[in-house]
Amino acid sequence: MIKEFDIIIIGGGPAGLFTAVNINDGRTLILEKNDSAGRKLLMSGSGKCNITQSGSISDFFSHYGEGGRFLMPALKEFTNTDLIEYLDSRGLKTINKKGKIFPASEDANDVLDLLLNECILKKVTINYNEQVKKLEVVDNGFSIITDKNSYRCTKLVIATGGKSYPSTGSTGDSFYFAKYLGHTIEKPRPALTPVYIKNYKFSDISGLSLESRKITLYRNEKKIKTNIGALGFTHWGLSGPGILDLSRYIEPNDTLKINLINQNPEYFRSAINETALKDKKITIKKFLKSFAIPDSLLKLILAELKLETTTYIADISKAFRNRMVELFCEYPFEIFRTGDFNIAMATKGGVSLKEVRCSPIIF
Repeated sequence: MIKEFDIIIIGGGPAGLFTAVNINDGRTLILEKNDSAGRKLLMSGSGKCNITQSGSISDFFSHYGEGGRFLMPALKEFTNTDLIEYLDSRGLKTINKKGKIFPASEDANDVLDLLLNECILKKVTINYNEQVKKLEVVDNGFSIITDKNSYRCTKLVIATGGKSYPSTGSTGDSFYFAKYLGHTIEKPRPALTPVYIKNYKFSDISGLSLESRKITLYRNEKKIKTNIGALGFTHWGLSGPGILDLSRYIEPNDTLKINLINQNPEYFRSAINETALKDKKITIKKFLKSFAIPDSLLKLILAELKLETTTYIADISKAFRNRMVELFCEYPFEIFRTGDFNIAMATKGGVSLKEVRCSPIIF
């Protein structure tokens, strides 16, 4: 027996749930292959649910890479402020923590409960433990076959997410469905992910972080992208917002050059030379104390230079001074690989944006 609905949404994550509660024209069904909804939502913000950011919506556009312009109409149509007001009007208060918006309870379950309660109010049907096996276009709509039932609908929403955190159910089903319906799929790749470094030398300072450093991505000695952001040293590579933002562009064998002391290389070179002339008894450690670099990292770099912390600046040769400038201002990290989908926060690729219509919003 074929079951009829006006709208069927595949996927019971935050996108599918929010779509369902904002549809007002007909009977709506959500098909969720897990035994519960919103698994990835419950992981967000380490369980506290970082709902959105504060500030102007225009600040968002630069954080989506080449997709920023494409997303402008959608972001302007429903802004971060609109979302906060939506939640507040339904009894969920929010708090601002350093520009990040969380539920006041700092519990992601409260956000999920709100969406599920809205589904009840809107009489949205949610079928759990039901996986879509096949779908196709038919007259006046779509045919959907799951492992349990057959359905027909006039409107179909695919909200199954990308491939990041597959343990939550995000296993790339949307790409299979979209390709079957005729869309071009650009190769899905992990994004917003830490990176693994070849011949990594910084395991001993795992957990150390640096604020607001210039990070430049090179490929075959050609500059690809530059970013400024915080970074952290892990046991096997680099992480932190500055690295995560660049990860979507990174490929194996690329090189990241990081300004560890936040100084212009030529200024740093001049400072070394001038100090050597003015004070022949100043040590390299004392000289570097005036720059923003933690002692543990400083010792590792000097060890790589084979210089003792007690070495006088005046006794360092020109070749070693040039090497100092290179390592402190443009330390090279050769990429082994990026993190996989198990640790990536997002997916790059998927349905080609050239095949998605996004009407402009006129204000």
